[in-house]
Amino acid sequence: MTTHRYATQTRSFTRSPVYGTHGMVATNQPLASEIGYRILREGGNAVDAAIAIAAALNVTEPCSTGIGGDCFLLYYNAETRQVAGLNGSGRCAKALTLERAMADCPNATSIPLGHVHSITVPGAVAGWVDAVKAWGTMSMQDILQPAIELAREGFPVAPVTSYLWETAAFQLTRWPHPEDLLIDGRAPRTGEIFRNPNLAASLEAIGLYGKAGFYEGPIANDIVAAVAAQGGLLSLEDLATHASSFVQPIKTTFDGIDVYEIPPNGQGITALLALNLLSQLPPEVLKSHQSPEYLHALIETLRLAFQDARWYVCDPEVEHVPVDELLGAAYAKARVELISPDKAMVDPKRGSPILSSDTVSFQVVDVYGNAVSMVNSNYAKFGSGLIPEGRGFSLQNRGSNFILEDGHPNALAPGKRPYHTIIPAMSLFADSQLLHSTFTVMGGFMQPQGHVQVLLNMLRFGMDPQEALDAPRFCIGAAEGENASVVSVEDTMPTATIDGLRAKGHTIQVLSNMERGLFGRGQIITRDPTSGVLCAGSDGRGDGVPMGW
Repeated sequence: MTTHRYATQTRSFTRSPVYGTHGMVATNQPLASEIGYRILREGGNAVDAAIAIAAALNVTEPCSTGIGGDCFLLYYNAETRQVAGLNGSGRCAKALTLERAMADCPNATSIPLGHVHSITVPGAVAGWVDAVKAWGTMSMQDILQPAIELAREGFPVAPVTSYLWETAAFQLTRWPHPEDLLIDGRAPRTGEIFRNPNLAASLEAIGLYGKAGFYEGPIANDIVAAVAAQGGLLSLEDLATHASSFVQPIKTTFDGIDVYEIPPNGQGITALLALNLLSQLPPEVLKSHQSPEYLHALIETLRLAFQDARWYVCDPEVEHVPVDELLGAAYAKARVELISPDKAMVDPKRGSPILSSDTVSFQVVDVYGNAVSMVNSNYAKFGSGLIPEGRGFSLQNRGSNFILEDGHPNALAPGKRPYHTIIPAMSLFADSQLLHSTFTVMGGFMQPQGHVQVLLNMLRFGMDPQEALDAPRFCIGAAEGENASVVSVEDTMPTATIDGLRAKGHTIQVLSNMERGLFGRGQIITRDPTSGVLCAGSDGRGDGVPMGW
């Protein structure tokens, strides 16, 4: 049950949370929030609104997301009180072997972000269509129409989006046909109107023909031609045979709350591993928010969690992932013994549980109490940056998360899905299975770190969604090739905390201004189990806003 309280004099004034009793959306773009809100007010459900938002975000923030990328979502059915999952990630080209990738990317441990072999089958469109067919109520034409109009008529570009667009424009200009996503060869400026009629036409084809409008016919031909022209191996068969996967979400229980994440090949298990480790620590360690002791515990548990995830998270259709063993209490008890309260770990190793940036995320709760937590992403800003001629969207570069090492569970293989960073999350009250919250913190390997930090802000310190998102965050290096010993923190972190972490042996990097984009952009909606009141927050590190009634 939510504890009602008066606002305090010390609360942050970045913005207030948004309250409602019927429906709520929280997205990274105000125009996308308005479209999702409109769909709900017109009678659509949470899934209808979520897909409309995903399409609108493709229009308003193509430097993060689009139909050239992937999606994952969790769906909460209020009637059955159950959570279902959809994995909308694409696969490696069937003609691309590990040997070929290693030959074309010499001396690399993974495929470079800008290499054509990093392009995997875009899974988002199939994910959208399959989600609507399974749980939605509206036609794809009606769901996509607001985004189509927005793309055709144009929109003023938001400030953070303009910055991200400008810093990533080079990804487009290194390939042919960048003009669809630029204005006179440059990124649009803040407040400048941007139109994308080619994307509008692509969305219209999807609305009319569903998956066939994207994975077959003219758009598919143009995708394959664009990739082939750069030496890539993606084929029409790769596109035509792509399919989403309906999956059983994985969960753990923390403070009487069941926390749900998408299973591998998504990295959501990282957050659950960290929560399991935190539950094994002495209670007093987690009592003082933003203290050196508190953050040290979070940093060390996440380091251990990432060591396991970077080895074990892979495509479960190709390799076995020991999820039950990794999330078992015995494994957490063994791993937590590696954590010292006074000293940072040096080069922690993965365990053995068995014997022998750039992304957009958004939340929706509808009038029926159903909820969607969804993430849609190109991966690194525009992804590969390669635009199929005249189609208005760029292709992702998720293949960069494969490991170029024979025998590694996440090694590249034909038709395989890579380790995936994008992860939606939900939490339910363990005793009743009523919705507690739906949340995300987008941004590469920051995502599970953000999940743990904002969830503890709410559960242990009673913060509302906006306060939980406004609080300073940290980020440890977890991507292939990153320095895992460096801990980045926001400049709003207390100086005494930073000094205390350094005293424990942590290498601290303080980031400010737009550098704080490293810490992700989150969206949260909570629901009071007694009154049904919805409360939403949208990260001040982005352009977004919640809307509800």
